[in-house]
Amino acid sequence: MRDLTAVAVAAAAAGAGQVPPETTQRAVGYPALFVLVAVGALVPVIPTGALVSSAAVVAFHHQWPPYGVLLVVAVSALAAFTGDLALYWLGQRGVRSRNGSRRLEGLRARATPERLEQAQTKLDEHGVMVLVLSRLVPAGRIPVMLACLLAELPLRRFARGDAPACLAWAATYGLIGILGGSLFSEPWKGVALAVALTLLISAAPAIFRRLRRP
Repeated sequence: MRDLTAVAVAAAAAGAGQVPPETTQRAVGYPALFVLVAVGALVPVIPTGALVSSAAVVAFHHQWPPYGVLLVVAVSALAAFTGDLALYWLGQRGVRSRNGSRRLEGLRARATPERLEQAQTKLDEHGVMVLVLSRLVPAGRIPVMLACLLAELPLRRFARGDAPACLAWAATYGLIGILGGSLFSEPWKGVALAVALTLLISAAPAIFRRLRRP
């Protein structure tokens, strides 16, 4: 969260003319973006979607838009893919272990039985391509990954489905960043809008479930 805050602060300062674009770019930092997104794929404490959108806003304002935003999308997709493969590999170790593993139990705790059953059904019907949709649906990634683990899909086959999923995910949040960056001349406003949109998207399923309750 501190790095995401640094992005927003640096963008605001750049928009006010207090710091040059190079300082903002260092605050975003492609290596830092890679590390944070990869770690966020492993540990659900970093709002990776908001991070990618914020980085895209800053790149939109301070680099030639096509190349800056494309680089943000590429780095984010590669980082998400790396994190997913690491998490899947750890999950495979848990499935093969007689005593299981804390990582596998952690995945089970993050997927309700109902969501897991739905994911298993979709996996049977559509194969690994269901991973693409799971990455775009809030809270959809873990149930599908767990379904793949329980079905004992090889890591290589999982990777074939996860690669386009990560690219589609990064491109989606990059587009949110472009939207925020194009609506405002001040980068900090674009960052604020992008973060608000990504948090709203993440909270949408929980809000919908509450509204459906009698």
